Amino acid sequence: MRKLVITEKANAARRISTILSDGKAKSRSTGGAGVISFSSGGDDYDVVSLRGHILELDYPEEFNDWTGSSPVELVYAPQVKTVRAKGTLDAIRDISKTADEVIIATDFDREGELIGLETVRAAGADMSKVRRAKFSALTRGEIQEAFSNLTEPDARLSDAAEARQIIDLTWGAVLTRSVSLSSGQVGNNFLSVGRVQSPTLKLLVDRHEEIENFKPVPFWKILGKFGLLAFKGEHNGNPFWEKDKADASLNICKNAKKGIVSSYEVSMKEEYKPPPFDTTAMQVEANRIGIPPAAAMSIAEDLYTAGYISYPRTENTEYPKSLSLKGVLEKLKDSAFREEAEEILAQEKILPSRGKRRTTDHPPIYPTSGATPEKLKGDKWKLYELIVRRFLATLAPNAEAEITKCIVNVNEELFTSSGYVLMRTGWKKYYSKYLSTSDTHMPKLNVGDELDIRSIVQEASQTRPPNRYNQGSLIQEMDRLNLGTKSTRHDIIGKLFSRNYVQGNQLIPTPVGIAMTKSLEIHGGGITEHEMTARLEDDMMKICLGDLTLKAVVGDSQKMLHGVAEKIEKDKSEIGNEIRSALREQQHIGVCPACGSTISVKRSKKGSFIGCDGYPNCTRAYPLPRGAKIETTEETCDMCGLPKLKLIRKGSPPQTVCIDPKCGTNTSKNDIGECPACGRRIMMMYSKNGKRFAGCSGWPECDRTYPLKMTGTITSADTKCGHCGSPVISLNGREECINIECPGKAPSPRKKIGLVKKE
Repeated sequence: MRKLVITEKANAARRISTILSDGKAKSRSTGGAGVISFSSGGDDYDVVSLRGHILELDYPEEFNDWTGSSPVELVYAPQVKTVRAKGTLDAIRDISKTADEVIIATDFDREGELIGLETVRAAGADMSKVRRAKFSALTRGEIQEAFSNLTEPDARLSDAAEARQIIDLTWGAVLTRSVSLSSGQVGNNFLSVGRVQSPTLKLLVDRHEEIENFKPVPFWKILGKFGLLAFKGEHNGNPFWEKDKADASLNICKNAKKGIVSSYEVSMKEEYKPPPFDTTAMQVEANRIGIPPAAAMSIAEDLYTAGYISYPRTENTEYPKSLSLKGVLEKLKDSAFREEAEEILAQEKILPSRGKRRTTDHPPIYPTSGATPEKLKGDKWKLYELIVRRFLATLAPNAEAEITKCIVNVNEELFTSSGYVLMRTGWKKYYSKYLSTSDTHMPKLNVGDELDIRSIVQEASQTRPPNRYNQGSLIQEMDRLNLGTKSTRHDIIGKLFSRNYVQGNQLIPTPVGIAMTKSLEIHGGGITEHEMTARLEDDMMKICLGDLTLKAVVGDSQKMLHGVAEKIEKDKSEIGNEIRSALREQQHIGVCPACGSTISVKRSKKGSFIGCDGYPNCTRAYPLPRGAKIETTEETCDMCGLPKLKLIRKGSPPQTVCIDPKCGTNTSKNDIGECPACGRRIMMMYSKNGKRFAGCSGWPECDRTYPLKMTGTITSADTKCGHCGSPVISLNGREECINIECPGKAPSPRKKIGLVKKE
């Protein structure tokens, strides 16, 4: 038989071909499309890889003119699919004509099912020949099992993905055009609005308002220290919300010399191991170790296609019985976790933990192959190690801790102390690097024991506002509210950044992000409320179950959107005024000293910059400072009269600088000394991601650069190094040669850091 296999990505095509052919596959190019061919079991295979969707959904060309029709008309406008990769589709069409079997081997989820089915349909394949290979890991066992037990494609799964595609395009186009046209922000400056994006932004705006409007409430605590170990105890009345009551309690205790143990209890607490990783939990934990959700998903995809982990897009938190946990542990013997794997294999029984979610499409995320830090570098290793350690933790015994509770009586005022000692490490042994708990020892005491009072003090404090979201906690909240899917949430957060609706690691909404949300709350017909989006998510899930059809869900969505669009159209004047006012606040930098026009942040195809609104009569333009959060000020430069900005960079104190990087006030601050290579000036500079370094002002003719420490204040010492001729800098008042490879420096026990390249 001749078989055509269609995969979603090139890496998957290569790995599947290698497994099925025992490494004997050969590649060729057909009409610009890559084809991998081999023979196996008497069958001839051709494997063709896609790059995601081969068809692109959009509106017909006549709807490209935003002013040519009302956004409301887009709600029921037709949508068309166009071929994105004609060469690939032609190759699939040609091969499928002579193939006895066409096998869809795309990712086994809604999106993968749609990609596969739309491709074979577009190629005109005989649907009676089309089969489906379902697998959750690109391992030899899983691939061989999947291709030995082919199934029928799932049209309902594909319909659910297509419904999402249609709904997202419709809502995004209608809402984005409505708001952008209302506020006059078109072209490159359009304002993005979406059915998931907008309620997600509202979460951040609501939290921001809660913090901004928070009024702290004072409270007081009475704290004591007792016995030889001076262990701490909290007054049972803590916190005191009235100062006079706190003072009264302190007065009762302050002259006491002894406290009496009135209660002393020791108990054992079992600490249960964590559930297996689903996508959300993996992203949250990755964010805690410095890998943002979008990066974590990208790395996880690479690890999956390379055969190191199982499919990373899953909502399952229970290992299926068909998964050989011992088999996975055996594979981990060939890794940096050999010792840990052998320990767990030596257990009398391996009883895995399980979470609350159970699905049948994919197992939780687990390692499928062993690896070492030499094989996987940087964040790939960090994420792989996290996934391995989580897997090990789910198979280890529960931990057990000794909990001590002691109550000390001081003149009838009671103080409670607690102790915690981990007695059996269990799963924590394998997951300890991601935990922050520590032991708190208590002395062995008996009821009636007298204890010396070391101190009793009163501490004043006040309530604090809630924490801002970070990317991990926001994804958790989106998951809880059913906003988006495991596959799209990190992309939604990325859009909030790219459209400048939020800034910084704490996801602080910008004035435009706030104005957009507040305006849509009033005029948006419910678009910012998560219930509307969650309802559509539930409906799309019902398509998978066969309870609803694609046509019914899309129709219901259109009715819902039509009401929203009409409301926005009716109130477009108010929306426009509110958003334009916020845009002026957000983009305003100051006044141009040359022509008196406003200087503001502009956006172009090459990125954002600072420019004069008097263009083309006034052509003043300056780059935005790199790698810094900027805040406007009311100050102007004493030397050139241009506005000044406040720059905030991690590890450095805030700076107020002129917007012109070539202004003498800036060059004097950043001048470090003479370049030993060409005689020009070595300047302190910043890369795109905010890392500072020193480089020659004569670049690119002179490429002399030096790395700089990210923290501390650096100034020029106005002298040269006697050993290498490089500038000498003052770092927090201590002078040193800027050249880390200077022959005059003592050899460092650490690995040398290479010179940075200028970006």
